Amino acid sequence: VQLQAFGGGLVQAGGSLRLSCASSGRTLTGYATGWFRQAPGKERELLGATIQSGASSYYPDSVKGRFTISRDNGKNTLYLNMTSLKPEDTAVYYCAADPRFYNVMVVDPEFWGQGTLVTVSS
Repeated sequence: VQLQAFGGGLVQAGGSLRLSCASSGRTLTGYATGWFRQAPGKERELLGATIQSGASSYYPDSVKGRFTISRDNGKNTLYLNMTSLKPEDTAVYYCAADPRFYNVMVVDPEFWGQGTLVTVSS
């Protein structure tokens, strides 16, 4: 699975942004997927994960209510909708996929996109 994340950019605090992650090579249908981010000097952070069908998702408290993951298996694309953005949301955002949901949530997903930078100005 080859993943490519795009849609990052500069946005003002309070604004919204949608990131996309396109899969090539294989369909995403058989993979759990997730979004992560990493800010300079900080550890990588899981933002949300969804099971293969997309019917169930997990979000950490830090982004719950502001970030939403969705996926279109027909288009082999994963999305991250972000609202009420804050300057502390500035980071490089990555999408990831793995045949096991557990690996997305806990261990380390097998497949990663290249990352897209989101900058939130105050």
